[in-house]
Amino acid sequence: MDQQGSGTDQHHRAEHKAPRRKSGRWAWRAAIAAVLVGWLVLGALGGPTVGRLSEVQENDNANFLPKQAESTLVADQAAKFVDSRALPYFVLIERESGITADDLVAAKGFLAKVGDLDLGAGKKLGDYLAAPAQQVIPSEDRKALLLTVELDGDKADEVVTEGETVLFAAADSMRTEIKQSLTPTGLQVYVTGPGGVFADFVVAFGGIDGILLGVALAVVFVILLIVYRSPVLPIAVLLTAVFGLALAALVVYPLAENDVIELNGQSQGILFILVVGAATDYSLLLVSRYKEELHDYESKFDAMRVAWRASIEPIAASAATVILGLLCLLLSQLGSTKGLGPVGAIGIAGALISAMTFLPAVLLAFGRRIFWPSIPKLDHVHASDQVGGRKLWGRVSGLVGRSPRKVWAITALALLACGAFLPTFKASGISQEELFLDKVESVTGQEQLAKHFDAGAGTPVQILTPQGKATQVIEIASQVDGVGAAAIGAAPGTPPKVVEGNVLVQATLEVAADSPEATKVVEHLRTELDKVGPEVLVGGTTAINLDVLDASERDLRVIIPAILLVIFVVLMLLLRSITAAVLLVVANVISFAATVGVSALVFNHVFGFPGADPSIPLYAFVFLVALGIDYSIFLMTRVREESIHQGTRPGILVGLAVTGGVITSAGVVLAATFSALAVLPILFLVQIAFMVAFGVLLDTTVVRSLLVPALSYDLGRKVWWPSKLARAKQP
Repeated sequence: MDQQGSGTDQHHRAEHKAPRRKSGRWAWRAAIAAVLVGWLVLGALGGPTVGRLSEVQENDNANFLPKQAESTLVADQAAKFVDSRALPYFVLIERESGITADDLVAAKGFLAKVGDLDLGAGKKLGDYLAAPAQQVIPSEDRKALLLTVELDGDKADEVVTEGETVLFAAADSMRTEIKQSLTPTGLQVYVTGPGGVFADFVVAFGGIDGILLGVALAVVFVILLIVYRSPVLPIAVLLTAVFGLALAALVVYPLAENDVIELNGQSQGILFILVVGAATDYSLLLVSRYKEELHDYESKFDAMRVAWRASIEPIAASAATVILGLLCLLLSQLGSTKGLGPVGAIGIAGALISAMTFLPAVLLAFGRRIFWPSIPKLDHVHASDQVGGRKLWGRVSGLVGRSPRKVWAITALALLACGAFLPTFKASGISQEELFLDKVESVTGQEQLAKHFDAGAGTPVQILTPQGKATQVIEIASQVDGVGAAAIGAAPGTPPKVVEGNVLVQATLEVAADSPEATKVVEHLRTELDKVGPEVLVGGTTAINLDVLDASERDLRVIIPAILLVIFVVLMLLLRSITAAVLLVVANVISFAATVGVSALVFNHVFGFPGADPSIPLYAFVFLVALGIDYSIFLMTRVREESIHQGTRPGILVGLAVTGGVITSAGVVLAATFSALAVLPILFLVQIAFMVAFGVLLDTTVVRSLLVPALSYDLGRKVWWPSKLARAKQP
């Protein structure tokens, strides 16, 4: 990036123009060769590891809750009532004209075959079942049958063949058998329930390793071709991103495999995007500054030395801000959110190391020819010469200089107007089925299931209670609106089992167990049962979702202030100014509010999304504030350098003019990279893609281009308080 150094400071440039000895050049060449060979070896080791990250994912919501959560306590105790932790598949059989005697026989015949279904590699489904599949439940309207196949949840993640887990292979084998034996008879059959939903998630996330990364790299390549107008340089930048990802994978994989960190499908997808976007941004900044120095230095080695030294501070500060911001996620109570912190931080570190070692080596190996056909010449033409000229960023800086107060006032009002819609953003949770943007079998099956049975059938609320209070608990639970029935037993129809004086009461909900409506029912149920005694605990799938929602709200209150504090400290140390740090933090918080407000309008009224996962606001905050602050860092570090030589107000205009093009390009690249998340048909990722892409563009085109420079210009040298620059005589 052309953001440090000034074309006006010719004296300092001249000091570095002495000819270099041939021995020094041979040392450079040896170092370049060593770096390139080292990265090639690392890439050969890390490349295959990137493709294996899905093997160490953990996608079970229950494992992400804190140990003290009520639903976690119930899950731990409920495991003592059964021999294994069951993960049910629901096989729904429908005939619109009514189920016949032959249909019932066919259903029982299917159940008889389930245990012998082939999963591949000589393994049978029966080897992984928690209990034999034998119960067929008819609906009251006699138009459907419900079959429950319970997978042993502890074995669900075992790999059967070619990377396929038991979870997916079981659903796939049942669907294959259904097409052969049930569908030809005219029956409509769906494999749904928790097992079916998770299996469809496997299919949806199957694009992470290939499609997502391919789309991200293709989008970045096209943008780089436009930015550089060179066929070779974009390839070097993309290789920088790929090697950064390989380095990150080599660290993430063993940590996730040994349960040091949590990795799930969402954090893996975000890791890919973070590394590609960050590595490309850092590369843009370094390449731009290197190209600028080539206009002043005949030796490519001298030009790189100056460019690297000038770029390392803002790039490292940018990376540190994002890394520390991500590590604040370790304060989360949710394992999924907590896991993203170190995973993302490792990715950013990989991007930084690759951009500051591999890329300089490639640039030096090719020399000026890497910019072909627009090869920079030794002509002492500087980027600062455009200030006040007819080019876009010269005109923008002129506007800021002529009417700073009007610019920042109008800009701030517009952002605040957008932020006024922030309260309309719906993040109270959605059902698992609503997470899919495509219509998948498990979603359709769940919808059909609700037409014939209680929507919560097969996924009951679990109530752990002392045996002596069981009757009272059943009476109270049955009177709660939304609860269909309640009974004692580890599973419907089985005799009660007493463990340590406790029994397990199961209550069936009248609404879908994973819906926002169900969480309200469970919340009410907990309130009513608290009157019986504190030892009565409510768990199950719905309770897990409720505890996730509560933990997400707590995380917002704790983590957002922590991230703001970390960013403020980094900015204060980097810019040696409290005023500038406060200005940048406030500006980016306003930008975040505006982004969420606009997203609420788009999600609610344009796309018609049903809502959002409760963790969305926190994820968006981390990415938008931690990443968005980067562009203000790149601007203000250059402004500070220019202010030392020219004075604060002229320095602001020069800094804005010379950094405008490269920072905007970096923002477009990052926005386009995050947009690649939208290729996966998962609502969470599509929402994150839109919010980050829109927010980054807002930061680069409005906040960094108008609000921050105009406010800084209006403050003048006070913006550097309390550093000496605020008191120094201005040139």
